[in-house]
Amino acid sequence: MQRKDEAIVLTPGSLYRVKSLEARDKPMETYGTFKGYAAIAHDTALVMELDKSHGEDKGRMRLIPSHMIISIDVLKAEKEKEEKEAESTSVYFG
Repeated sequence: MQRKDEAIVLTPGSLYRVKSLEARDKPMETYGTFKGYAAIAHDTALVMELDKSHGEDKGRMRLIPSHMIISIDVLKAEKEKEEKEAESTSVYFG
């Protein structure tokens, strides 16, 4: 069970079903693995790697602009990885 103060975040490697606007009468369904976010002009998009349910498009990347998303179903969630500070690549100004 999720704690009340925990934010829900999309995690890379998780499997999602995303419904987004395609036509007035029918939404587009995307099944696949979330890879991250991309910038499209002044908007943000989800980057999804399509799964086998998309036939010959399996493995292709689909960018879904955030304002087009209707719903996101979590099919298989990966745990969020802690970002480690890379001390060896840090730049210090003094």
